[in-house]
Order: sequence, then C-alpha cells, then structure tokens
Amino acid sequence: MSTPARPTLKSITHTPTGPKAARSAALPAAVGAPTGAARQGVRTALGSDPRGDDGRRPVAWLHIVAVRGTVPTATSWCACGRDRSAVGTPRVLALIDDHTAHRDTCPLRNPQEGRAAA
Repeated sequence: MSTPARPTLKSITHTPTGPKAARSAALPAAVGAPTGAARQGVRTALGSDPRGDDGRRPVAWLHIVAVRGTVPTATSWCACGRDRSAVGTPRVLALIDDHTAHRDTCPLRNPQEGRAAA
C-alpha cells in the first residue's frame, strides 16, 4: 500500500526561445451599426442656444430666511456696493421695504448720465 505521489504546487511555464512578432488587432465587423446616423440632424455644439440670451443680468438680491420657530434673518445685496442685513421680524420687514425702495435709486438700474441734458 503505497500512497500516491503528491502533485507539485508550482507550475513551470514554457519559456519562449526567441522573439515573436506581435499580432495586429483586426477591427471588429460593424454588424448592425446604424447607417444613416449622420444624416438625422444631430445638434452641434455651435448651434443656437434654445433658451436665448436677452442681455439681462441680476443686479440685486434679497435673501430671507424665516424658518418656523426661529428668528427671521434677511440680507440685501446690490452690485452697486450696497450690502445690508437684518435680524428679527420688524427689522427684516423694514429691510424688505428698503430693498424695494433701493430699486428706484440704484445707479446701476437708473443711470444718472444724460438725465439733466434731456
């Protein structure tokens, strides 16, 4: 009763004897590719903007935070340099009125040049 021989755990790989030329990869066949894809009017990156640009830009912002059960806060900012904030209900309401009134006096919204000449 002899025990069978144990197989070796390491495998010996075959070592090439010389250099071998690499095989060139062939392009796969384009079976089932759409034939008229380029003729279906694909939009280009240089096309017109569907939203359009009317030239308007925001000039002033009024940000109000009034979460239930907390003290309300507000910030009024304008591109002309005006930057104000308020904490508490009465002051926030006053800042809202002040922000609305600033729309009539803002030099960016109402340019003063040429008014005296007219």
